[in-house]
Amino acid sequence: MIHEILAVGALQCNCSIFGDETTHEAIVIDPGDGADLARVMEVLKMHGLRLAAIIITHAHIDHIGGAAKLKAATGAPVYMNAADLELYRHLDVQASWLGLPMPQTTSIDCPARDGDTLRCGPTEFHVLHTPGHTQGSVCVLVPTENKLIAGDTLFRDSVGRTDLPGGDWEQLQRSIHSRLLTLAEEIDVFPGHGPATTIGREKEMNPFLR
Repeated sequence: MIHEILAVGALQCNCSIFGDETTHEAIVIDPGDGADLARVMEVLKMHGLRLAAIIITHAHIDHIGGAAKLKAATGAPVYMNAADLELYRHLDVQASWLGLPMPQTTSIDCPARDGDTLRCGPTEFHVLHTPGHTQGSVCVLVPTENKLIAGDTLFRDSVGRTDLPGGDWEQLQRSIHSRLLTLAEEIDVFPGHGPATTIGREKEMNPFLR
């Protein structure tokens, strides 16, 4: 399976582009704030991919701000957990905090609920609800690829901040320990920002999980 990662937007969000070589279907996870839409479209075009779904791990502007433009360009539906709808409604406030222009917004087509499964060709993408960074934060597990797209829940040597609206430190710890650290240690973890890691490495080395 094709998997390309672009660091996009003002805060360099890791946008994951997955594509199936046979069906040419694609899934984009976290398109960023929209500043690098052309780069995302270029990758889709380069591999001859048709976008089937846009998955948002949480409703912070640096992850969801580009969803409306990407949806308009491709027609793909947007998936996001309903617990983050209130955050999305206040995207203007988030933009003012960061000094970013207010992006276009769009309707959320499908609730990304815990246990939901999306497909890209024969490959399954499993939604894990992992609240704490925000109330609607999700991670996306791709079992056959041994990959976890972690959003801002888990980072290499760190975890998501909880001092913003909707954040809850104890809830974040529960989500990580009960939903992520129980996964196989060899699973590669791709955070919302920064370098990749593995479940095993974070279990052993992450100072915020001891």
